Amino acid sequence: MSANVQLPLKVVDAAQLGDNYQNILTPGRLVEDRLGYKHRLPRFFFEVPSWKAALETPLTAHFALWEFMSVDLREDHLMQTFPRYVPCAVSVLAAHLELFRIEVNTYVRIAANGGYRSPGHALSHHASTHNWGTAANIYRIGGDYLDDESKVDRFRAIAGRVLPSAWIRPYGDLPGHTTDHLHIDLGFVTVSPRNISEE
Repeated sequence: MSANVQLPLKVVDAAQLGDNYQNILTPGRLVEDRLGYKHRLPRFFFEVPSWKAALETPLTAHFALWEFMSVDLREDHLMQTFPRYVPCAVSVLAAHLELFRIEVNTYVRIAANGGYRSPGHALSHHASTHNWGTAANIYRIGGDYLDDESKVDRFRAIAGRVLPSAWIRPYGDLPGHTTDHLHIDLGFVTVSPRNISEE
């Protein structure tokens, strides 16, 4: 464990947490996505001691940590209490969303369960980039709720232009599509912070 130089949060190796957390976070475990590809779950997390700390920890100029941590009762009870653990890669997602936020020039709202979700969440039936903290479901941009095809397609085009390395779900009812939010996805990114050993 070490202190992060930039953020006032401790970085922890989840493989060293107690069994109760390891059973939910399952750090380093290989899990399959919907297509059968295997990905290794993150091992390094920011330890968030309180909701106050989440509210007061900026990841970028326009996004604070709390915006990536909002979950409902389908999240495991342990992950609704503090301390809570969020993969370090959430800072990479925040940096991407900051570029998008600058381009749209208004606020961007992430849905509950639309940021980080633990592998213990009831919606976590397969490997999802939400388990890595590298996907966001955006339900509102400025005054626009993303609840119809024209709005989703408009902001999807902007995100695709500004974030060419991201995958953005298309509008529709098919698997891998969306009808009520903008899903921005960076893939299965893991982060190994400085001054931390992976041994």
